[in-house]
Amino acid sequence: MTAIEQLQLDPLVIVARSHDLALHSRVSRYEPSLFDTLTYGERRFFDWGGWLAVRPMAELPYWRTLMRRHRERPNTRRIVDEHGPALDAIRSLLHERGTLTSRDFAAAERRAVDSYRGSKDSSLALYYLWITGEAMTHHRDGFERVYAPTEAIAPAHLITEASDDETDRFRARKAVAFAGIGRPGPLSQPLVRKVGRDEERALERTMVEAGELVDVVVEGWPGRHFVVGADLETLHEVASGHVPAAWIPIGATTVDEVTLLSPLDPAVDRARAKALFGFDYVWEIYKKQELVQYGRYTMPMLWGDGLAGRIDLRTDRRSKTLVVNGIWLEDSALARSPGFKDALQAGLRRMMAFLGTDRIDATTVATPALRRAVTSINPKRRAAPR
Repeated sequence: MTAIEQLQLDPLVIVARSHDLALHSRVSRYEPSLFDTLTYGERRFFDWGGWLAVRPMAELPYWRTLMRRHRERPNTRRIVDEHGPALDAIRSLLHERGTLTSRDFAAAERRAVDSYRGSKDSSLALYYLWITGEAMTHHRDGFERVYAPTEAIAPAHLITEASDDETDRFRARKAVAFAGIGRPGPLSQPLVRKVGRDEERALERTMVEAGELVDVVVEGWPGRHFVVGADLETLHEVASGHVPAAWIPIGATTVDEVTLLSPLDPAVDRARAKALFGFDYVWEIYKKQELVQYGRYTMPMLWGDGLAGRIDLRTDRRSKTLVVNGIWLEDSALARSPGFKDALQAGLRRMMAFLGTDRIDATTVATPALRRAVTSINPKRRAAPR
């Protein structure tokens, strides 16, 4: 997870949780229990933020600066002004009991509130303690946070704040590292304060002069872009036609096996994927039905070093069936390619093993050649190690 800088979390489970899909696409023999162990067992990572994601625990001092900024925001201060007694009570209970969840409080016992963060003042109080750094996620029950006091979760030496300047540079650098190639801004949301364009440009100049960021030109992608200075050697190696040793696949390559990407995977950021690969991807989960072009949980398909198309999947857990609602290819000729069809079968076979399904239903796939290829998958055939 450290290699991708931050891993976005989302509550929906149509195929599997988005963070599990992102890790399954990258990590050999990945299982969801590995995420829970690293994050909530070994405490190597923590989750936080309005843009909810998991980050390395070692970075906590920078994030605690942002937590303090959240505490100073008018909307957050309003929680204290309007629900101070509830906040004091929940804070005391949290330290008394050690862990709390929103479900520990019956609606009839609490004051109702009209908030995106919960319908009870106790839920709003727990959110306040979490977003401002007094509490952290102890573990998750399903997707529901179980809260604990911060000092019970984080190492004592990390419960401190980095300076404002260090934090701003850290977040700018992390934004570029997360994208691989990109720009730090817009920075107002990441820095939890108002940041104008002049300040963003000044920060970029300072970081370039310090070697923290390096200007790069990307063919076919107009505008100014950066890479993290520490990645420059790797970029030169790739540009010279070599594959860095750390990138060599453990088993099956993306040519041998189609990789099914999470809808929230940073690899398919819309602006970049459209500019560089001509792949215009939109997650359609929240669209009105009449506006859905492909499918609500359409996942991009990576084959080789290109985005070959998209596939709409759903897991029917009761019948242990992986349902393929549709497949759409960027190049229709791929439907006749034996290499692509073999790779697609291999990718779906791996996904079935990951999900614990033993049947596949492709009856609604419109392209006959793809429907036959998917229907003929033998889930018992062992997937290549990866």
